[in-house]
This record gives sequence, C-alpha cells and structure tokens, in this order.
Amino acid sequence: MGYSPSLKPRRASRAQSARDKVKGFLGLFEHSENVLVLLYPDPDSMASALAVKRLLWKHAQRVVIAYIGEIQRLENQAMMELLRIPLVRISQVDLDYFQRKILVDSQPHHYEAFGRLSYDAIIDHHPLVGEVKAPFVDIRPEYGATATILIEYLRAAGIQPSTNLATALLYAIKTDTANFERDATEQDVKEFRYVFQFANMNLLRKIELSELRLSDLRYFRQALERMVVTKKGLFAHLGEVETPDLCVQIADFFMRVHGMRWTFVSGLYRGKLIVIIRNDGYRKDAGRLARRAFGPFGSAGGHRGAARAEVPLEALREMGIETSDPNVQKFVRERLEF
Repeated sequence: MGYSPSLKPRRASRAQSARDKVKGFLGLFEHSENVLVLLYPDPDSMASALAVKRLLWKHAQRVVIAYIGEIQRLENQAMMELLRIPLVRISQVDLDYFQRKILVDSQPHHYEAFGRLSYDAIIDHHPLVGEVKAPFVDIRPEYGATATILIEYLRAAGIQPSTNLATALLYAIKTDTANFERDATEQDVKEFRYVFQFANMNLLRKIELSELRLSDLRYFRQALERMVVTKKGLFAHLGEVETPDLCVQIADFFMRVHGMRWTFVSGLYRGKLIVIIRNDGYRKDAGRLARRAFGPFGSAGGHRGAARAEVPLEALREMGIETSDPNVQKFVRERLEF
C-alpha cells in the first residue's frame, strides 16, 4: 500500500486542536478558585463531570459536582456508588461560594434551573438550538457523547484515567450511542477503544445489570396493553409514572422490535407531560420532530435517533385541554401526526 501524505497532517491537526482546547479551558481557572460543575444526572453527564474534576485537580482549589433533578434510575445510582462519583444536590450548595461554574452535557436553555445561572465553560454534544454565551464553549453535536470530548481533553493533557474514571467514560459512550447503534462517530469509537484498556469490566457489568425494579414491570405491562401500532411505528401513553426514565426505558425496549422505525412513549410526571422519541436513525431526525411538535409548548430537543420533550400540564390547560389521560394522549398523537 502506498503512503498517503494526507493522513498524518489530519491526525496532527486534531491533536493540536485538542491541546489548544485544553489549554484554553484550563486557562480559565486560578489555583485559589472554587469550581462548581453542574449537570442533569445521566451516565454521560456524570462521567464527563468526573473527567472535568480530574482535569482541574491541580488547577483549582476545590471542585464540586452538583445536579438538578433526581437520580432515580438504578443504573445511575449504581454508577455513582460503584465508581465513587461525588454528587450533591444543587439545593445543598451555596452558589456564591464558587468563583467559576461549568455546565456539562447540557445547555442553559435545556432546563429552567440551568438558565438562571451564568457559566465560565459549557461542554456538550447536544444540538445547538439557542444562543449559548460563556468564555469557553465546546459544543459538538456530531459526537455521540460528551464523554468523547472529555477523553480527548484528558489525552491532550497527558492524563491517564483511573479505573473508575475510565469505566464511567466507557459506560457513558455505550449508553449515549446505544452501543454504537445511534448517533455514533469514528471519534466515539476511537476514544472508547482508548479508555477500554483502563476500565473494569466487572464493575461495568454490575452497573448494566442494575436497570429495573420488580415494581417497574407493571409499566411495561401497561405499555404493552395500551400500545398503538401503525405503519409509522409504535406509540404508548403510560399515564402517571414514578420517574420519566421509565418512558425512556420502554421506548428503547420497543425499538428492539424487528422492523420498528419509530417509537413514542409519553407519561405524566410532577405536573409535566414527558414524551420520549426514538427511531432507527435511517434518514430521520427525532430532535427536529420533537422541537416542531412540542417546542412551542415547553422544552424539546435531542439527536437524530433520540429526543425528549417536556410540556407543563398548565400549558395544556391554558389551551383548553383537560389533562386527563385520554385528552393528553390525543394531544400527543395529534402533535406527532400519529
């Protein structure tokens, strides 16, 4: 095989870009400063925040990771406990104590609690919908996981991840790309292979096996009993749920059905309508569909293969829609043209 002169410059350019990014990121911080890393808890955000904490080990006085929402999914709880990820509720921290704030795996407009704060750095892989302002912004919608970006940072900084950090980053890429079946890139595969050598497969397996409680199975039964199947795909409305993550798990479960192109699962949680959208990724865009269907009424967005919308029930009532299950289900199906 002949020599291709284009390969080395491309690789060198990517490596140089990563070094420049890390230099710019670390240059934000003083050794005497306290840093708050904020997230909405899921495997990708938790792993990315842990990587940020490692990067800032010698560049800040203290780094605290805080989350909004709830850590309800069993695998997220197992990940936090087994990999010793130090998370605290945002309500338990004094925001004025921190001179710097970082947002990972999200953007300020994704959640109201995030939008009330200003940030020194935002690192994310979700599609950019609104304007994002911060001294340092690294948003790469083409990547399958924010963890992939942070692995690049670690490598550029010459930091070998610990076993726990590597396992967290590995799991993050696995979950956000659905084992490379959704929104994955060559770079995700490359960084996955890199951290694989440092990860603990036994710990990873323990986390992956911690998915469902026995009580959760009743929602699967409800979904099977209530599902509506058309040429477009499959829809199920669950009514009140104990956690929105049940909608996610069931939507992912239905995508395992042979020939299924789209799945839509909705539920009600703490005064909000939750809609989870999945597809097979072939010439489809779940994020665009979510924004078009539900963006005018609440928050909505995502990737080509996976998306989520949250609509306050009060918004439906203001439109004259009663929030009983049949009416909510009708609203969702009409917006999805299902």
